[in-house]
Amino acid sequence: MGIEHHFQEEIQSILQKEFEQSACFLKYQNHHDISLCFRLLRQEGYHVSADVFKRFKNNDDGTFGLNLSQDVNGLIGLYEASQLGVEGEFILDEVANFSGEHLNACLANNDSSCDEARIIRETLKYPYHKNLASCKAKSFINNFKGINGWGRSTLQELANMDYSITKEIHQHELAQVSRWWKSLGLAEELKLLRDQPLKWYTWPMAVLQDPRMSQQRIELAKCISLVYVIDDIFDVYGTIEELTLFTQVVNRWELSAMVDLPEYMRSTYKALYNTINSIGNNIYKIYGQNPTQNLRNTWANLCNAFLKEAKWFASGVVPSTNEYLKNGVVSSGVGTILVHMFYILGLGVNSNIHLEDISSMSSSGAMILRLWDDLGSAKDENQEGKDGSYIECYMKENKDASIELAREHVIKLIEDEWKNLNKEHLHLMSPSSRSFSKASLNSARMVPLMYSYDDNQSLPILQEYIKSMLYGDLSM
Repeated sequence: MGIEHHFQEEIQSILQKEFEQSACFLKYQNHHDISLCFRLLRQEGYHVSADVFKRFKNNDDGTFGLNLSQDVNGLIGLYEASQLGVEGEFILDEVANFSGEHLNACLANNDSSCDEARIIRETLKYPYHKNLASCKAKSFINNFKGINGWGRSTLQELANMDYSITKEIHQHELAQVSRWWKSLGLAEELKLLRDQPLKWYTWPMAVLQDPRMSQQRIELAKCISLVYVIDDIFDVYGTIEELTLFTQVVNRWELSAMVDLPEYMRSTYKALYNTINSIGNNIYKIYGQNPTQNLRNTWANLCNAFLKEAKWFASGVVPSTNEYLKNGVVSSGVGTILVHMFYILGLGVNSNIHLEDISSMSSSGAMILRLWDDLGSAKDENQEGKDGSYIECYMKENKDASIELAREHVIKLIEDEWKNLNKEHLHLMSPSSRSFSKASLNSARMVPLMYSYDDNQSLPILQEYIKSMLYGDLSM
């Protein structure tokens, strides 16, 4: 319902008790309640065993019982729980296949306009774990009937009040980001740059959902803006010689090095240099540690990866799938942003978590974005291939593969990276790293909104999300 930040201590206390006593698995017998308990514990970082689902199998042949196939609520619960699996949990793969198959069968036998069919479709397309909670809030409130004495009107009133306050906070933050972006003057100087501060701000708005993280969202939006700007410099403006020089200057990280750049690159480099140094100094003032060296290293790595892609394109080289993904993980910009978020959230200071501890989670998030982007660009954006495409690389390596087979392969890779994200989430859910782990998951959840293009090369899901979060309401 979007109000969990008010009840974090209570939520943790209850789930800790449930986990220690395994109470929910003992007192509940139906499929939906056991699945819900499993999902709630897993999503908060409790490593409960997936073997709990073996009780639903027939002893004779090891298949799931036919009576389960008629329990729509149970199937929905099983499907939702299966999304939190990690590699090697074959029982959850079975749960996903079984519940997905029977939910689709239910759809085929149902009136497509009825409430049950609507809920099934939403479950299959937008399972909770792989979608932003803020996207699910309205439909959940609509279906909510009240529980344990809390009437629908009471909780809905709280949700509506909180939503209105949060919406005003987001509008204020967007105004600050827009003023900062305008003050750089880059959009006026470089007419071909994307001028999309609203879209850029939407990333941190979705990733850091606690209303109290206002300054963190603003700082992160600046970083995201600069990733887009530099991406455009490499894709639209620079020659290989100019891009090589720009990359060298970013690696040096000296303002005096700016004189070596072509005129049109100087303002971009100056904006990057000043913004990142300022963010590093602000982190130092708050936490007593200045991470600017690590921050600048991520920008050097990003430009190195952009340059490699530019050279591939300029020379007509189609790299191997492994080469492409290894570089694409960096050029996605996800790693750059997550390193900044790591320090902006105060991690690495008086805590047991270090930068290398987030590398696997960062890599999986980057892989999901890169692969989703390539699915979209290959089918919807009709791009000329300046960034390359995993699908292009895959089809070169697999001469007999069709575009449909290549896309199926990419979807499977994305599912595998989600399993790795789930594993890392369980490893990182200490009190000090909980906010970072949840934000990293949100960044992966945000990817489909950013890359689900329609036939008009628009992003209708993203547009609806922005409208809802900044200008809409929760009233039914």
